[in-house]
Amino acid sequence: MCTHLRSRYHRSRESQLNNFPKNDSSAQPLSGLPKDYPFNADWEITPREFRRRREAGERIILIDCRTDAERELAKIADSIHAPMQSISQHIPALRAYEATPIVVHCHHGMRSLKVTEALRQAGFDDVRSLAGGIHLWSTDIDPSVPMY
Repeated sequence: MCTHLRSRYHRSRESQLNNFPKNDSSAQPLSGLPKDYPFNADWEITPREFRRRREAGERIILIDCRTDAERELAKIADSIHAPMQSISQHIPALRAYEATPIVVHCHHGMRSLKVTEALRQAGFDDVRSLAGGIHLWSTDIDPSVPMY
């Protein structure tokens, strides 16, 4: 994703995330995404699709790129913690999963896009960001995961 397109994409996403829904009533019925969410299928996976694939038995590695403090507030089960600030230090350990699909999540999906890009640049082919992050996961998939 080139820099000028990424900047425009992130500005659009920031604007949309400021009005992120608190429930699923404004979501699209099949995707679970808010109606105006700027979803990019080349870079993201919806929480519903991620859950469907995992429930079907597909092995997908979930990486949490949030800070330690955020992870203490809420986390998705079976995720690997690799904070964005130190992602380059985690890449050697993550190489063990290079041939496995990887999904990266953060709070709302912006930092995870940056980590997704970093992993792709490091040679990981099948990596995507969890659209809407842990916030959308909490509202659409697992309400037992605290929102913050």
